[in-house]
Amino acid sequence: MQGDRNSQGALYAEAGARHAPAIARLARSIEADPDHARDLEQEIHLALWRSLAGFDGRCALATWVYRVAHNVAASHVARGTRQARLVALDDEQLLAEDDPEAEVGHARTIERLHALIRRLQPPDREVILLYLEGLEARVIAEVTGLAAGTVAVKVHRIKALLAQRFHSGEKA
Repeated sequence: MQGDRNSQGALYAEAGARHAPAIARLARSIEADPDHARDLEQEIHLALWRSLAGFDGRCALATWVYRVAHNVAASHVARGTRQARLVALDDEQLLAEDDPEAEVGHARTIERLHALIRRLQPPDREVILLYLEGLEARVIAEVTGLAAGTVAVKVHRIKALLAQRFHSGEKA
């Protein structure tokens, strides 16, 4: 039993070191209120800790983490919790600019994009959020239970839809 707990602890430490920022971004994408986002983040971490007792290595640890996070987030949304706002994408070029007006313009642009993403149906929103995390279609498929081809098509369609709505000036 103690060996299982040590293994579980080591897996959790590895998962936390690698995926805590992505879990935090996911929580903030679901919950606009920072306190509620932190609560959701803790809920995901707790579920991850508990789930690692059953991790058998048949999939990558990253896939396991994203699957657990996806399931907790989906359950959270299904319980009728508040809709979220997405965190800003980590784009060093945007952060490196010293022009305050440009920074405000970029921030507004990103917020408009986030608002459009928040309007997507939860399954589509989850696919695009995982895509924005840099996951491949194959991994997104493992996390969501969709076929990899379906994921690729969804990503393409969602990107086209977001671009169309963004350029048409649609408000969230």
